[in-house]
Amino acid sequence: MSFKISSSKRTLVSPQPQVSCPPDPDIPPNFTYQPRDHRTKERNHLGRRALIIVENQYTKTGKGIHNVLDALRIDSKVETIGNNLPMLTHGEKGKFAVIIFENYSTYLTMDSWNRQLLDKYCKNYNVGIIAFIQPKRDDVFLENLNDFPLTVEYNIPLVNYKLNIYSTIWRMSKPGRLYEGELAGNWAVFHFNHATYQPLSYSYLKSSLNQDPSANPADSKPKRLVPAIHDTGQLDGIQRILFGGGLEFWMHHMMFVDSLSYLSHGKLSITLDRYIQVDIDDIFVGKEGVRVKVEDVMAMLSSQKYLQTVMEGFHFNLGFSGRFYLHGNAEEDAGDKKLLEYRHHFWWFGHMFKHEQAHSLDVRNVELSMTLNKQFAQDNAIPVDQHYAVAPHHSGVYPVHEELYDAWRKIWDIKVTSTEEYPFLYPFWGRRGFVHRGIMVLPRQTCGLFTHTVFVTDYKDGLQGLEENFKGGELFLTVLYSPFNIFMTHMNNYGNDRVALFTFEGMVKFLQCWTNLRLISVPPVQLGINYFNMFPEEKDPLWQNPCDYKRHIAIWSANKSCERLPRFLVVGPQKTGTTALYTFLSMHPAVVSNYDSATTFEEVQFFNGNNYYKGIDWYMEFFPVPQNSTGTYLFEKSATYFDHEIVPQRVSSLLPRAKIICILIDPAKRAYSWYQHQRAHKDPVALNYSFNAVLMADERMPRQVRDLRNRCLDPGMYAQHLMHWLDYFPARQLFIIDGEQLRNNPIHVMHKLQQFIHIQPYFDYSQHLRFDPQKGFFCQVMNDNRNKCLGRGKGRMYDAMDETSATFLRHFYRKHNANLSKLLNKLNFPVPSWLQDALADDN
Repeated sequence: MSFKISSSKRTLVSPQPQVSCPPDPDIPPNFTYQPRDHRTKERNHLGRRALIIVENQYTKTGKGIHNVLDALRIDSKVETIGNNLPMLTHGEKGKFAVIIFENYSTYLTMDSWNRQLLDKYCKNYNVGIIAFIQPKRDDVFLENLNDFPLTVEYNIPLVNYKLNIYSTIWRMSKPGRLYEGELAGNWAVFHFNHATYQPLSYSYLKSSLNQDPSANPADSKPKRLVPAIHDTGQLDGIQRILFGGGLEFWMHHMMFVDSLSYLSHGKLSITLDRYIQVDIDDIFVGKEGVRVKVEDVMAMLSSQKYLQTVMEGFHFNLGFSGRFYLHGNAEEDAGDKKLLEYRHHFWWFGHMFKHEQAHSLDVRNVELSMTLNKQFAQDNAIPVDQHYAVAPHHSGVYPVHEELYDAWRKIWDIKVTSTEEYPFLYPFWGRRGFVHRGIMVLPRQTCGLFTHTVFVTDYKDGLQGLEENFKGGELFLTVLYSPFNIFMTHMNNYGNDRVALFTFEGMVKFLQCWTNLRLISVPPVQLGINYFNMFPEEKDPLWQNPCDYKRHIAIWSANKSCERLPRFLVVGPQKTGTTALYTFLSMHPAVVSNYDSATTFEEVQFFNGNNYYKGIDWYMEFFPVPQNSTGTYLFEKSATYFDHEIVPQRVSSLLPRAKIICILIDPAKRAYSWYQHQRAHKDPVALNYSFNAVLMADERMPRQVRDLRNRCLDPGMYAQHLMHWLDYFPARQLFIIDGEQLRNNPIHVMHKLQQFIHIQPYFDYSQHLRFDPQKGFFCQVMNDNRNKCLGRGKGRMYDAMDETSATFLRHFYRKHNANLSKLLNKLNFPVPSWLQDALADDN
């Protein structure tokens, strides 16, 4: 590899990444290995979830394991040792597909009850264990493991590493290669004399490779050691995979992924397909002196041709802002012209004409900029036919700037884009996709190259750092864990030292050497379709609060404000008194509700239906801009939120500090009230079927009748729904109102509620509410002689419930009421009087 010095910069000439791929010298002739398909029928009884058992919540190894599972989109539960493991005794059948111990000693020293529980679970569902051996003190060298014919030798310096070519677990990993080099840290190795143990890998004692063979011919062969083993379960029926080193070693990441797949019978397998797209942003944007020249363009074409031998149909994807075409020196302008000469050899996509940030523009100026850029493309016959675009600095993609999406569809007919900002930039493995306004938004990855990475010396640790990035480093792990990889690069990375070509050619060669991954290139729209076919659950966005993340604030329109988001929500359920509470709250001079909706009246119903897909801009339009942000308490009431499964997560994501207000009444009373509500609104099912007939509806009844039955019964399963809210909110943000007390003594309830929300100034409701004997409930005081009460539909009278239905509901809600009582006592919340009465009647 040669260098030249130019303008005090060290410039790499025609870099070629050095990727050695030495074969394992012990493999037999003509050896081939086909990736294993681990899928068996046992996987049908398992959930796509892993249980991680750690010593404490803050251990580095435990966090690393959790991060890997998160990157693989595998759900996991972390339990601290010392806790009981009740999740293994009830719940879904075999819900954990694998058990992972960050420290195998934790498993060996478990108390007998938990150990028997865990072993029984593993045997019943044929679930395996993955465990890591943690380092010991320097004075500990050998340890015989309790109950197993296995000895661990600690603190061993190792060199070189290879996989056992005869193991059946390899799927992603490609055996038959020899990693040459010293392994960082002190390792544990295994010694055994039982057929249940099979080596997974081999390494060598560091000193044994450096000795003089002539000194003792008998010792001339290096000592081969076993740093990872597979316990096949012959002793006790439980398969285990044990690692003598952690995830700091890059090969262990591949081995760990394969272990998850094997021990879960394929339930935790991930595809071996890896889609690769390389975007070159700002192909004409850059200061003079660092732009591409003619020879750089030809190098891009040469590199693209090589990458096409690995990924059929691969093209560099060039993003352009036409305003900056021919803005370099003479050599660089010639490079711009050469790009257009070979324009049909690349894919192209538009930025903004002047590289503007879309979030700072109104819709007119966004459209104008795009129109100018499109005209530039047409004038220069640039084939912009991929229906793909990227916003400069990711501005307007997320957080969403609606004007950008409107203009994309109108000017360019965009169908797919990408960003690294959803839901957050870091961690890189946590980026996800979503669909908004019919445009697929895919997660975008960085590859360690940025606009300032012009020369090799600009990269941390120079050439060595660049190589480590794809030789087991972050870039390698990005591709390892993610089936879809859209890499953001910049024009600067392709001129000068051509660090991008060096990086991607090296990455591909390294992946081909060490993995069985299949590298694939498809056009952006097809990439988006494939992505959401694989991850359909990501189509729905999960809106975050832009003000909680400074990067998002920086690319959010200046005329938007999180002060227009509510500070508390009344979430229902329906027919418990939510409209009365809404009215009482609105009487407070410092409390401001949302504007009415044309279709759902005082309820916005944002979090539980199609309104959610309209975005947070639409939501915030329902709230005024507070004149005093600290002294104004915005709120909304949507009684359908309480029992809607997706709502707690959505609310927590956008309003993580919001207070949640619920009202609970006797669920039997609530069910009957809902039925009568539907009759009053001329619902044909309620008019044609008695309440008892609705309650007794089974699968033989029309769907509409069964739907009404569910709407009568399901919201009253209070404990179940409250637990779902508590999955996303701490109990201190939850306030539960006794609905009977709200009806009979609202002044006391409003006093307690003001204390909970910390509303200032205090509002004395005793001066503003009084009982109306004609209505039979409290109303707003207008003057000495007049009250303002809720409309005719509130507090309506209807026939008493029939005894058969009352008996059915009493039995139906018995368990749910008992669970509610237990939950409220656990949270130190008061138990409503109606609940105490219901439990007393059951006894």
